[in-house]
Amino acid sequence: MSNEILWLIFALANFSLIALSYKLFGKTGLFAWIAMGTILANIQVTKTIDFNIFGIHLVATLGNIMYGTLFLVTDSLGEKYGVKDARKAVYIGFFSLLATVIIMQFSIWFIPNIDDFANDSIVTIFSLLPRIALASLSAYIVSQLFDVYMFQKIKSKYPGDKFLWLRNNGSTLLSQLIDTTIFVPIAFIGLFEFDIVVSIFITTYFIKVIVAALDTPFIYLIKKINPLQD
Repeated sequence: MSNEILWLIFALANFSLIALSYKLFGKTGLFAWIAMGTILANIQVTKTIDFNIFGIHLVATLGNIMYGTLFLVTDSLGEKYGVKDARKAVYIGFFSLLATVIIMQFSIWFIPNIDDFANDSIVTIFSLLPRIALASLSAYIVSQLFDVYMFQKIKSKYPGDKFLWLRNNGSTLLSQLIDTTIFVPIAFIGLFEFDIVVSIFITTYFIKVIVAALDTPFIYLIKKINPLQD
């Protein structure tokens, strides 16, 4: 299966799981996704993948989809519960990633048993995480708080369900541009050749635009869902 097809299936699976989490657990399910998604996105971003779109070869990081889901969640919280809960989700994600970095740095310092088989893989991933996390924490807190603000700003001018797509996509596309502009240079300059960094920047934002478009039906779905518990 090609990366392009797998990516689309992966994106739809992520959005469907968010809707299911909300159906089963209500607002708590969305908060839980933020915590989990922030951590997983920053692990996945250490893996780069190739894309061929319209014959153009692009290099991207794997974490773009998972990271994009965070904006869907905060927009959904802002739509259904208001700005206070949307901001709370942002702070939960920030703390979750910060705690993960601290805990995993202690983990890689332990001397492994002679028969251990996982230590090298853990070190490979989580020794890189502090730099990724610095980039992500900086980009995350700025872009997510901006997203919450912009979503409510657009909602105040264009309320009603027929404009939900506008506030979801408008706030997300602007926020994702801010996020990419902060994250990519901090995370990858000096780690990859400059042309690769530029390619990652362009591809990352391009993919985030696609993710924002794909998540639009799901924010309408989430708005209509009556959770089993809340």
